[in-house]
Amino acid sequence: MHIEPGLVDAGKIWLSHATVAGTGAYTLMLAREAMRERSLPSLMARTLATTALVFCFFEVLPHHPVGVSEVHFILGSTLFLLFGAAPAAIGLALGLLIQGIFFAPFDLPQYGMNVTTLLMPLFAVSALARRIIRPDTAYVDLTYRQALALSTIYQAGIVSWVAFWAFYGQGFTVESAMPILAFGGAYMLVIVVEPLVDLAVLAIAKRANRLRGNALVERRLYEVA
Repeated sequence: MHIEPGLVDAGKIWLSHATVAGTGAYTLMLAREAMRERSLPSLMARTLATTALVFCFFEVLPHHPVGVSEVHFILGSTLFLLFGAAPAAIGLALGLLIQGIFFAPFDLPQYGMNVTTLLMPLFAVSALARRIIRPDTAYVDLTYRQALALSTIYQAGIVSWVAFWAFYGQGFTVESAMPILAFGGAYMLVIVVEPLVDLAVLAIAKRANRLRGNALVERRLYEVA
């Protein structure tokens, strides 16, 4: 996920520092909860896994510039279901940072905007999951409709935040709206594909029952409250 350099000029980029501070504080709260629920080694192992996957998502999977940003298969809802909210959030932030440092240093000034764009929708997924998934349902037993809802809220959140940064930086005009519409339209493909990926991964996890209780995966993947 890359907000195009120059989309928000230096005089306005201060807002991204405020938003990333908020997402960082919330991520730390989630991390403390994750450590109380499992352990620090479990959180670290899951974070390492998500960081590696996020880096691969950005560098290996197909990605194309469209309008004001790039279309990526980020698979945020998949990371959430497999590893939990805190490891997914930290992994997204670290994977993006590693990519920026070693492969795309021109993206570092936009790091705060990009992290906010990735993490705020993830937090929305976490909140939605508590509402639409019954407490007695393990993640491996999700339906397509539930997976679609989680994926849609994540991808819609990304498009919304990209649109916000674009309008914030360029103003609300017809000229600024057209690239945003092109970007949002391109993301429709991701919304179609990601739930299928989620269900495929969950089906594999359900067959790999030896992962039950493993510190490397989210406990709710197999166990219910």
